[in-house]
Amino acid sequence: MSSTVSFIIACVLLETLQFLAALPWLLAIDLRARTRWRQPASWGKAALVLLGIGIGSGLILDANSGTALLRGLGRLYMSVLHLQLAADFLVLCFFLLLKFWPKGGAVALSAFREGVRQPMFWLLAVAALFFMLISPVVPYFTFGEDLKMVIELCYAFTMMAPALFGVVAASMSVSEEIEGRTAITVMSKPISRRQFLLGKFLGILSAALLMTFILGWVLIWISVFGRGYVRLPAQPEFPDPAWVVDAAQTWFPESSLADLALGMGLWFDDVQMSTPGLVIGFCQVMVLLAIAVALATRLPMVVNFPICMLVYFLGHLTPILTEVSRNNRLVYFVAQLFDNLLPGLDLFDVGTAVVRETPLPLGEYALYTLNVSVYAVIYASIALLFGLILFEDRDLA
Repeated sequence: MSSTVSFIIACVLLETLQFLAALPWLLAIDLRARTRWRQPASWGKAALVLLGIGIGSGLILDANSGTALLRGLGRLYMSVLHLQLAADFLVLCFFLLLKFWPKGGAVALSAFREGVRQPMFWLLAVAALFFMLISPVVPYFTFGEDLKMVIELCYAFTMMAPALFGVVAASMSVSEEIEGRTAITVMSKPISRRQFLLGKFLGILSAALLMTFILGWVLIWISVFGRGYVRLPAQPEFPDPAWVVDAAQTWFPESSLADLALGMGLWFDDVQMSTPGLVIGFCQVMVLLAIAVALATRLPMVVNFPICMLVYFLGHLTPILTEVSRNNRLVYFVAQLFDNLLPGLDLFDVGTAVVRETPLPLGEYALYTLNVSVYAVIYASIALLFGLILFEDRDLA
């Protein structure tokens, strides 16, 4: 088979995959499009367009089949597919919620839409993106370890922006609906208090997850850029992962498609390495959001937000305070009390994994991520249970 035909077939298949990945979130955004796609003529037109784009893309790639270009296009293709699959994941979550928990799912979907439409959501996202984008060009004077500093800062921004949004959104949404008596209207559907509170939590958490997806996608690109830009001239280049190179050569031996597949595999490897840190950061967001939702049943925003910030700082400082205050019984008792009551937010710190000389083994890192996720789910469940108890006898009239 000639290289031209190979490129055309590959491009048609890859364009079709992108089209299928785009359908769920496009249909979720535009409800009127569902009727249009039920007609066979729409699918025929889409097939012709995909075929034309695939043939044109294949001819262009065959005429410009440079190794660096194909690798870059492969990585770019997978990055776009990554965003689409992230959007599809959110669509699937809401589909399942509305299917098996219709009342609570409706509250969650409403809270998600309200959160995404708020200017605060995009203001925090843009601010975090700005600081992440300028982080590679800022001098850190770390004697060749600037890249680790950049990645650690980017992980911090991907956690802080969704956490701030979640705490503020929960403090405003839940408390304002209770104080403004609009919660009575919602619960007259009828929707129970449990469905209302948990639906609010899941909706705001989904909006925070969307922000995490966006910032995490940018974090991967910054790490790719930083490996070439931040690296000192005396430092060696980062080698391609052996498993990606072997897989590309095995599937496409002596073919230019191997370079395209290699670029796609490199993006997959980057996602694989960054996902545990992003999951750990999002678990911290979930814990802080659960605390904010629980407190919002009784406290207004001006009180709720400072308490959540205090919990954040104490959650990181109490392990250190416990260690340094062993000789002072009173301080040690207070530190242990806070350590047992407040979440152990030091567990969500990925800095120690970033600054290592060699990366953590992926299996051990995944197991630690799983343990942290279970801890976060348990603590968030306890906080929400406490919030339900506070909300149960709250007078809404």
